[in-house]
Amino acid sequence: MTSTAAPTTTGATGPAAVTDPTDPTVAGDGGPHARRFGLPVALCLVMGNIIGGGIFLLPASVAPFGTISLVAFAVLTLGAIALALVFGRLAERHPRTGGPYVYVRAAFGDFAGFLAAYSYWITTWVSNAALAVAAVGYLTVLIPEIGDNTWSMCLAALAVQWLPALANLAGTRYVGAVQVVATILKLAPLLLVAVGGLFFFDPANLGPFRATDQSAVGAVSASAAILLFSYLGVESAAVSAGEVRDPARNVGRATVLGTAGAATVYLLGTLAVFGLVSHDALVSSQAPFSDAVNAMFGGTWGGTLVACAAVVSMVGALNGWTLLSAQTPYAAAKDGLFPKVFAAKRRGVPVAGVLVTVVLASGLTVYNYTAGSEGVFEVLVLVTTFTATVPYLLSTAAQLYFLASGRAEEVSRGRLVRDATMACLAFGFSMWLVAGSGHAAVYQGVLFLFAGVLVHALMAARRRAFDHAR
Repeated sequence: MTSTAAPTTTGATGPAAVTDPTDPTVAGDGGPHARRFGLPVALCLVMGNIIGGGIFLLPASVAPFGTISLVAFAVLTLGAIALALVFGRLAERHPRTGGPYVYVRAAFGDFAGFLAAYSYWITTWVSNAALAVAAVGYLTVLIPEIGDNTWSMCLAALAVQWLPALANLAGTRYVGAVQVVATILKLAPLLLVAVGGLFFFDPANLGPFRATDQSAVGAVSASAAILLFSYLGVESAAVSAGEVRDPARNVGRATVLGTAGAATVYLLGTLAVFGLVSHDALVSSQAPFSDAVNAMFGGTWGGTLVACAAVVSMVGALNGWTLLSAQTPYAAAKDGLFPKVFAAKRRGVPVAGVLVTVVLASGLTVYNYTAGSEGVFEVLVLVTTFTATVPYLLSTAAQLYFLASGRAEEVSRGRLVRDATMACLAFGFSMWLVAGSGHAAVYQGVLFLFAGVLVHALMAARRRAFDHAR
C-alpha cells in the first residue's frame, strides 16, 4: 500500500513540487527491471551505507585514547539516532526522492535546497572514489599482483566503481538484491567478532581507561573527531524515499533501525576487539579485526577473512552510494534546479546521475594514481566530510523551522516536545560533525559550495527566462 500524496508546501521563494509517491515521475518508470524497495531492502541500504570500510580499522584508530573512546562512541550513537529520528519524521511529511534536498527546499526555498543537493552530490562522488581506492588496499591482500604497479591498482579501483554502477543501471530491482546480499556478507564476519568475541573477552587486554594525558573531556572529543564520520549515511533511505514502498512509514523505520543496527555492530565490535587484542598490540595494529579473529581461533587466516569482508563491505557501500548519488540531482532536476538531463529515468534509475557520478569519481581516481601529488586526494576526501554535514545541518534546521512556525500540516502537535528535543539534539550533532571536519576542511568546503552558487545562478536565470517565454 503506497502512502497518499503529501500536501503542497511553500518555500521561501516559491512553491515546492506536490509530493505524490504514486506518481511515476517520483516513484520510477515502472517496468520489469524497476521495483520499489520494501522495509528489508531500505534497512540494508541504511546499514550498508553507514558501515563501509572504516569499521575494520576503527578499533586501532581509537585505541591510543584508551577505553574512554567507547564513551565517545556512545555519545555519537545518541546523536546519530536523534538525527535518524528527525529524518524519519521529515520523511513522513515529505515521502519523496531527494531526502534532505526536499525538506530544506520546502522550508527555506530554492537556493537553500540547491545548496543541500549540490553539497550532497559532491560528497557522494568524491566518497565513491575514496571507497574504491580503499577497497584496492584490501584487494591486494587477496590478490598481491594487483599491487605490483600503479596502473594495475588504478584499473582495479575503476572496476570496483563501475561494477556497482552497472548494477544500478540494470534497474532498482538489482540494486536492492545486491544491497541485501552485500549487507549479509559484510555483517557475518563483523558479527562473528562482535558477538562471538565476547565469549573470548579478556578484561586484562583493555588497557587504561585514559591512555593519554588529556582530560576526560579532551580525550572524548579527540576520539570523537576520528569516529564522527562513522555514521554518515543515516539519510540513505530518506534520499531514496521515492523508491521505497509506503515511504511515510518505511523510511523512518528503516532509518532508525538501520542506524541502531549499525551502532550496535560498531559498539560491540570495538568492545570485542579491545578485549581480544592487548592494548599495546592494538595501538600498532594494521588489521585489528584480523588480529581479533586470530586470537579467537588461532592461526593466521583472519587476515584473509577480514580482507574479503572489507572488499564486500565497500562494494556494497559503493552500490548504495551510487544510487544515492543519482537520486538527489534527480529530485533537484525535477524542480528545475539541476540540468534537465538528471531527471530522466530508465528502469527506475536516474541514468544520467549514475553515469556522471561514476565518470567524475573515475576521473578523480585516475588523478589520484597518476598525479603524484601527495595529499591532494586526502584533502578532497576530508572536504567531503564537511559537505556531507551541510544537508544534515540544513535538514535539522528545517525541522526546527516547521516546529517553531507552528505549521499544522508539518507538525504533529501531540509529539511537539519530543520532535523539538530530537531536532535540537540532531542540530547539535550536525554542528559537532562540522567542527570535527577541521578548519582547513571547512574553509575549502565552503569554497566548493560557493562555486555551486554560479551553477544555481545560471539555472535560476534559465528557468526564469523559460517562465517568461511561456
